[in-house]
Amino acid sequence: MANPTMHLLLLSLLIATAAGKGLEKGPLENKVLDVPEGTPVPYALYQFQASHLEVDGFRLTGETEGKISISEDGWLYLEQTLDWVHTQTHTLELEALVGSEPVEGPVIITINVLDVNNHAPSFNQTDYIGIVKERTPAGVPFARVFATDLDDPESPNAHLSYTLVSQIPNRDNTLFFQINSNTGEISTTAEGERLLKARESVIHSRGGDFSDSLKKRFDDYCTPTGDIPYELNPFYSCVQRAEFRRLNPLEDPDFTLIVRVEDMGGESVNALNGNARVKIVVQENLWVNPGPINLREQLKGIYPMPIGKVQSNDPSAFYRLVQKERELTFPFNVTEEGAILLTEELDREDKAMYILVVFAEDSYGNQVDPPLEVQVVVDDVNDNAPICEEELSVFEVQENEPTGSPVGHLMVHDADDDNTPNALLSYSLVTQTPSSVFTIDGISGRIQAKQMLQRRDATEYHLTVRVNDPGFSTECKVLIKVIDINNELPIFEMNDYGSHNLSEDTALGHTLLTVKATDADDPGTGSSRIEFHITAGNEDGVFAMETDDNGEGRLVVAKPLNYETASSYKLQIVARNPEPLVSGLEYGAESSAVVSVAISDVDEAPVFDMDILDVTVPEDTKEGATLLKIDAKDPEGKEILFKMEGDTKGWLEIDPATGEIKIKNKAVLDRETVEAFHFTVVAFEKELSSEHEVSVRLLDVNDNVPKLTENQAFICVKKPQPIVLTALDADADPFGAPFTFSLAQGKKSPNWDLSAVDGTSAKLTLKKSPSEDKTFLIPINIKDNAGMGITQKFEVRVCNCTELGYCFTEPGVHAGVLGMPTTIGILAGTVVFIGE
Repeated sequence: MANPTMHLLLLSLLIATAAGKGLEKGPLENKVLDVPEGTPVPYALYQFQASHLEVDGFRLTGETEGKISISEDGWLYLEQTLDWVHTQTHTLELEALVGSEPVEGPVIITINVLDVNNHAPSFNQTDYIGIVKERTPAGVPFARVFATDLDDPESPNAHLSYTLVSQIPNRDNTLFFQINSNTGEISTTAEGERLLKARESVIHSRGGDFSDSLKKRFDDYCTPTGDIPYELNPFYSCVQRAEFRRLNPLEDPDFTLIVRVEDMGGESVNALNGNARVKIVVQENLWVNPGPINLREQLKGIYPMPIGKVQSNDPSAFYRLVQKERELTFPFNVTEEGAILLTEELDREDKAMYILVVFAEDSYGNQVDPPLEVQVVVDDVNDNAPICEEELSVFEVQENEPTGSPVGHLMVHDADDDNTPNALLSYSLVTQTPSSVFTIDGISGRIQAKQMLQRRDATEYHLTVRVNDPGFSTECKVLIKVIDINNELPIFEMNDYGSHNLSEDTALGHTLLTVKATDADDPGTGSSRIEFHITAGNEDGVFAMETDDNGEGRLVVAKPLNYETASSYKLQIVARNPEPLVSGLEYGAESSAVVSVAISDVDEAPVFDMDILDVTVPEDTKEGATLLKIDAKDPEGKEILFKMEGDTKGWLEIDPATGEIKIKNKAVLDRETVEAFHFTVVAFEKELSSEHEVSVRLLDVNDNVPKLTENQAFICVKKPQPIVLTALDADADPFGAPFTFSLAQGKKSPNWDLSAVDGTSAKLTLKKSPSEDKTFLIPINIKDNAGMGITQKFEVRVCNCTELGYCFTEPGVHAGVLGMPTTIGILAGTVVFIGE
């Protein structure tokens, strides 16, 4: 209950506030109030008025957190500002009192704290690292930035949008990089794919040491100075510095990107933002596709024959070649040096193109470069003669056709490449019997009549046509029949085939009915042959006519029926001859028929709005966030519900009414547990259901640090050998390897030296052996590619060893079973930290 002083202050505030705003008041009953976070205090919310006339005070309990109070006269007010991040809802109970006894209530008061945009988004690190190869395809991510916002994730206040502010350098005002506004993934632009170049560096061969490779390359290209050691030669030192820059590229990046993240989707002038830098190094890409490789078929030479070469960015890579298509023969191989070999002659007519897939792998079979698909195109040579498609090509022509009327095209095939002169054909008439009345187009093979033909002169003509390509010649036989004129119409046996019923789930290809027609022209000719067509009522192409040679046609279902789209059809079917009618004769009603089709409704399963449901989300997406919303509808308009199956991790839940899929409370997505997963959404009505698979891919965030696989080792004093430290990081690129190894705090040790071996291991070398057995606890700092890491202790025992290479233990002393005093004494005397 408020004291008198507070009551007077509140009363004056209420009077002042009421002058600008109509304050709400009402009876003592359950109430829900919405209050924006950060509202200045003190602030009056609502005045509750009790019905009991003797009420002289109120009592407020529940989740007040010391921020919400009630005055004696029923004013609910704020004493401290509310914070949405801390509490989204306050649930309170209010009673009206006479003295200290409740006379009304309790009632429930719910205060919903409304989020306001008072938190700027922030990146999870200020500096990011990106390494991109030359000619990386545009749009393929090679780095990713990530930001969070403490505001309500369901509101625009936490809807983040990423933009690229600047690229340094940008001399030609050409952006080589782009950023996905939704995911923060960074990739090259088309200009970046084409123009990005790496600085030159030394390339050493498989298994070669960097120092040895550098010295050999220096000797190959520079005049040795004889007496001057490499380390004192200024030219060698210059090359050495360039190569050190290659091994430690982020000390001197090629590009620096300034990226910005804004809330409210970046669409408001009031949006809050944060900034970060991305240091980008362009690395030389030796892994270049040598294709397409063009080879002549039937190529003579010594096999296996080199036809191309690949080179991995990893000098220690091993190469493997496979075929993309499953063919019986695969006449290709690859050498250890990356030379692609052809093992035998090729025949373009057997196969015109091969797709070779080249893998570059390490000694464990892991890919060190993405696979290359190399096209090998087999170029044509003229090794095939033209072939007549028919042993005897038969054509028909009506008598009395005008001069120049087309008879037909002679069909000839040449197996050589159509896009080369090898398949360019020319046609010529060699013989015609009984008379020369036809001509042929020398390029197309089109035959025409040079005069009007009469059956009384001849009913058949025999032709010999010579077909040439640039190297071969073939003769084809042609028979031309002179047929009677088409002076009879096809006539249906009936002109109305009545009404028929089909259910909407009728199978495609189903025959609805068979129609018949006759023609009195010469049998077996184009004048009497009948074809059936649908000319009206079939605008959506649901039905089709199939014609045979005996005057019958079948009306079949060509596309799925849908009662909801069309419940009935009235089709017009016509009968036609391939040959034109004689002049003056036209098709009439006798050559036309109609048929009516009614479609009956069938209860159909719900239909999903989208064919493919693929979702990509960051693995640190918060609980309660919406993953996606499934939309489906029932063709008959029935109400449908949704359920989910196959969520083996139990991370998700679905709203059965809306299809909205959210991340469960307390569920934690983890890419290191599963990078992608699938589940099934079922849309169902009372009797039928449909299923759709949803695929979810989790984007990695940097939530793991590299850790040593081993935390102890020993070194023999007489034969000290370096210790190889190996680390693993469960995160994926760009949050995993390569790692940076260093001694803690960057200080040098008088006893130890640490140098990189590769992206996941480093070499720990003892500089000076101690005079007695000692155990060193060496702090090793390991950072991942994004600069995140921790310091870990690595224990090294330097000892005298047995002939088998193990630390010597005095007789009577058994490792691991020393008493406590002895153990303490040994530790006090022998454990030495790196500072010694």
